[in-house]
Amino acid sequence: MPPKKAPVQEKKVLLGRPSNNLKIGIVGLPNVGKSSFFNVLSQTDLGKAANFPYATIDPEEARIPVPDPRFDWLCELYKPASRVPAHLTCIDIAGLTAGASTGAGLGNAFLSHVRAVDGIFQVIRAFDDAEVIHVEGDVDPIRDMEIIQTELRLKDIEWVQKQLEGLKKTGRSLGSNSLADKARKEEIATVEKVLKCLSEDSKDVRKGDWTNKEIDVVNGLSLLTAKPVTYLVNLSEKDYIRKKNKWLPRIKAWIDANNPGDPLIPFSVALEERLAPLPAEEKAEEEKNIGASSGLGKITQAGYTSLDLIRYFTCGPDEVRAWTIRKGTKAPQAAGVIHSDFENKFICGEIMSYADLHEHGSEAAVKAAGKLRQQGKPYEMVDGDIAYWKSGG
Repeated sequence: MPPKKAPVQEKKVLLGRPSNNLKIGIVGLPNVGKSSFFNVLSQTDLGKAANFPYATIDPEEARIPVPDPRFDWLCELYKPASRVPAHLTCIDIAGLTAGASTGAGLGNAFLSHVRAVDGIFQVIRAFDDAEVIHVEGDVDPIRDMEIIQTELRLKDIEWVQKQLEGLKKTGRSLGSNSLADKARKEEIATVEKVLKCLSEDSKDVRKGDWTNKEIDVVNGLSLLTAKPVTYLVNLSEKDYIRKKNKWLPRIKAWIDANNPGDPLIPFSVALEERLAPLPAEEKAEEEKNIGASSGLGKITQAGYTSLDLIRYFTCGPDEVRAWTIRKGTKAPQAAGVIHSDFENKFICGEIMSYADLHEHGSEAAVKAAGKLRQQGKPYEMVDGDIAYWKSGG
């Protein structure tokens, strides 16, 4: 008897929009340091950092370069005229308050801004400062995290119930035979499962267990709690440098209990504001003196990773450029990020890995080692690939 074929593992569909042009929103209660963080992150003064709630109403947007030692090394090797790193699009969103899901404060505008982004940087205040008022009266990061989780869930529950009502109205006349009827019934069952996840299981949608078919339905709902969250804990400079803060263990325990697996990054807006204006050499010197370094690079990379983004490079004397694609992107679609003709008239890609180029030191040496590969349409891109595309005329 021939050996049984191993079952083909179905590839997991990703939650979220199938796009390379994804955005991350900075979310939190008023006066926790969101706009100040946005300003140092984007090296601008776009977000109005003011000591009262709702200083940011229209979300401000910035494209922030993602640090990558591979990109730096490629620029050293090729010495190109132009250097274009990968970017993360970041949006500063107005502060959320308790009751936002029912329209309190700037609730409705806030929640529509969150709906428009693909991931969330949740800024949590764990510093005391009598001069910076807290909208809830005192500093309590656990309460703040619960307010945000509750408001996002309540809005999702309301949204899902509305969708379900609409589906059931049109589903009353469903027979059981046609494929369309069957698909509609499956959709209703999935939306009911989403509602149960939120209201009965008290879980964020991104923590639910979904099949690929269900994920397609979930993605169509654009839910707030389906978006990946990176928790950023804003400490005083003193606490950040000594790596101690009374709230950190409690915050970690809360994340482990409520949203296990979500990343937690402590940082200090106060320190970042002090380091931001310094020239590179002085900044490095100051970081050495205090024994702590800026957390912005780590935060930017974490946001990029949370959105399931990877990058590939095109390299030459004219330009070294990082191109952002989503995990699982095939070669023709990756080429199409540069120009739609590259995708439509795709022939193949000449691809080498960053590791091979780094090891051998030049393209010619990679080629001589037989490590330059021709890849066709089925090839799935790997983070750090270096590609030359061939397309028809």
